[in-house]
Amino acid sequence: MIKHTSPISGVDAHGDWVATAGYDNKVILWDSATRTAVTEARHDHLANQCRFSPSGRILATSSSDYSARLWSVPEMRLITVLADHKDDVEMTVVSPDESLVATASRDHLARVYDLDGRLIHRLEGHEADVLSVEWVRGGAELVTTSDDGTVRRWDALDGELLSTIDLGDVETDTVAVLGDEEFALGNDEGELILVGPKGTRRHRVHDAGIKRLGYDRTTGLLLSSSYDRTVRLWQLDRQHGLVHVLTADVPADVWLRSCARLDGSHWVFGTFGSSYAVFDQADGTWSLDGVEPTPGLNAVTAAPAGVFTVGDSGTVRQDGEAVAEIGSCCNFLTPFNGTVVTGGQLGALHDAVTGKLVHQHRSPLNCAAVHRSPDGELLVVGAYTGEALLFRGTARHGIALVGEHRIQENAIKGMAVHGDTLFSVCATGAATWHRLPGLALTARNDDAHTRIANSAASLPDGRFASVGRDLTLRIWTASGEQEAAVPTPHRNSIKCVAVDPHTGLIATGGYHGRIAVHDPRSGTWAVDERPTTAGVSSLSAAGVPGRFLASSYDGSVYEVDASAHAAPTPASR
Repeated sequence: MIKHTSPISGVDAHGDWVATAGYDNKVILWDSATRTAVTEARHDHLANQCRFSPSGRILATSSSDYSARLWSVPEMRLITVLADHKDDVEMTVVSPDESLVATASRDHLARVYDLDGRLIHRLEGHEADVLSVEWVRGGAELVTTSDDGTVRRWDALDGELLSTIDLGDVETDTVAVLGDEEFALGNDEGELILVGPKGTRRHRVHDAGIKRLGYDRTTGLLLSSSYDRTVRLWQLDRQHGLVHVLTADVPADVWLRSCARLDGSHWVFGTFGSSYAVFDQADGTWSLDGVEPTPGLNAVTAAPAGVFTVGDSGTVRQDGEAVAEIGSCCNFLTPFNGTVVTGGQLGALHDAVTGKLVHQHRSPLNCAAVHRSPDGELLVVGAYTGEALLFRGTARHGIALVGEHRIQENAIKGMAVHGDTLFSVCATGAATWHRLPGLALTARNDDAHTRIANSAASLPDGRFASVGRDLTLRIWTASGEQEAAVPTPHRNSIKCVAVDPHTGLIATGGYHGRIAVHDPRSGTWAVDERPTTAGVSSLSAAGVPGRFLASSYDGSVYEVDASAHAAPTPASR
């Protein structure tokens, strides 16, 4: 049976077909009338997005294998591979006359190809990852958005930059073309930005970042989806501007990274499950028929009570046995106050052992760390919108919120604590050092990583480690100085890092399934292996000197043994 086994990150619709792209590397073509899978194709790494050509005869797909690919519909026969990218491809669109293809990549470039895969132009100018690209003026021009906070227009024939609109430092993931001179953009502050001949108008319409916009030309309706877990419909009226039509809450299984118009009343969305979701704009209801849980794991931790795992389905397992159902994708597991806590896409912090809701935040929760002092334990949780949430443990494993501080300008991707220092890394590549418990800023490095930083860990001697998309392991002092920038064996984005407190060994895991363990004493890589073709989602010290646990998007936990390189922990600085 054809279905996804990891979350669906991309979706599109055309006529009788729906296409989905998933973190299981699959691209699936579905019959939209019956919602049954017809056939599938594969990339060599995560499939990020998919888009039908105007005629529907071609499906363009984008992948973290650094390629875009064109497939025939409905056979899903490979037509050509668009190469030359040096990082993940986030979007691929075929021109209105189906003679050219444009791509957006995290290598800071957009590109133009012909249908045979020959590179026509590299569109150079963005200073950060290019996330969206669309054709305008009947294919004569292109518009791109980027993490650099700009929107740029390009001449598609000669590749020249025509104009740049600076929207500030806020990342802009998505653009909808309303006309030749009119665009709608969504940013990470929840703003809907309308750009036209008369200038730029900003509307704060969501409480968290807008991840995708969709536009229905026939009705003039604009759809915005946000990590505040709502979808909203807007009527674009030239006389009255932006008119609110509908707000709908989003089911826990829906991933708001992608959406597409299906027909006059329905939209399709990606999910954390095996199939796509359908939204009915007429009454704001959802259909998740055929959406089954997927086995992928996002976190593993070795706690005193056993080994805990959680993933896209929200099922928490203790030593392999299900103990709680959180109900949605969870991103981390952290032992705290005699229990284990977890949180994820819904912005909800839960006791992972009992499933009890502890706190509800306005945006997704990404990571957590624990500060221990004579006054007790303090839990610090990092949010998608840059806040650090502080919790104190109470009697009988209880947890109570004691404060909230915005410590990063964008999503907090990793946290670590040593002594009274909180080290955090951000999606912008920045790193910060704060003093606990008051979170006074002690140091900041806006250029700590040259690309998105993904994870952080503390070393037993008081230093910190961080990794990210720049493929470099960085070692930091507690005062904010970079002590080392260590090249790694990884060739794709590094997702996670963990430190063995017994030996100081540093394990790194990548989206391509690779695990490498660094020995900071010798400066060598003690282990370099690939136990899975799926990505490594998290790492945890196993509790035995020199050993680590690695969770994977394939649903398995792998043990990494570097004990041959184990040595006594160095003295704390």
